[in-house]
Amino acid sequence: MSTAPDTIVLIHGLWVTPRSWEHWIEHYEKRGYRVIAPAYPGFEVEVEALNADPSPIEAVTIPGIVSHLKSVIAELDRPPILMGHSAGGVFTQILLDHGVGAVGVAINSAPTEGVTVLPASQVKSTFPVLKNPANRHRAVAFTHDQWHYAFTNTFSEEESRQLYARYAIPGPGQIVWAGVLANFQPGHQAAWVDYANDNRAPLLFVAGGEDHLMPPAVQHSNAKHYTSNTVTEVKEYAGRCHLLPAQPGWEEVADYALDWAVRHARTSD
Repeated sequence: MSTAPDTIVLIHGLWVTPRSWEHWIEHYEKRGYRVIAPAYPGFEVEVEALNADPSPIEAVTIPGIVSHLKSVIAELDRPPILMGHSAGGVFTQILLDHGVGAVGVAINSAPTEGVTVLPASQVKSTFPVLKNPANRHRAVAFTHDQWHYAFTNTFSEEESRQLYARYAIPGPGQIVWAGVLANFQPGHQAAWVDYANDNRAPLLFVAGGEDHLMPPAVQHSNAKHYTSNTVTEVKEYAGRCHLLPAQPGWEEVADYALDWAVRHARTSD
């Protein structure tokens, strides 16, 4: 009996909700896959509700999100294809390291522990959260101008404002701070993965060439940290910003990611 994946799990990033995958869900369903886009704990309500009251997401943690995603995937009858965007790329890497999933794709991924490259555009993009240590205990929203720089820099201002209204929510500051502080604290922290894990399923990094928030240098550095004998590749797309899943031409990226995943997925045929 084939155990080839029949389900794709789409894992969203911070400052957005599963709504950010709306085009990809329909696209992959048309290709015959069951598609699940689980929300993090507290992110289950719509964008408008979280903008009105972000308190449900203030205390969410990396271990809490990973545990929730594991519980969702445990309900499936075979290992799925995992695809994560931004912070979702970190969770994809952690899940693969923990033996969850048949294959993974990390799109404009945030860095896992130990990745210290820090491009200037990333510093500028995350400054609204990192400028104040008190933000560790609250959800922090980007203004439209901050969102335009970090997420939608390849779009016109009018297009960016439409995307801001459609997708943007505050992001839990403690997860951003946890990612930064992890490289300065002793021992393994929440975003740690075993880069030498030979049992990890194959992993593809997709890098947007114009991504300000998680630039290509972050993707290449993250990939180079992996020393295991398992497949790890990077595919870079010129002219793509951080909100790549909503950028015109996203279908090319989605199809490449799925085709790569199908070719490399672990099965027991």
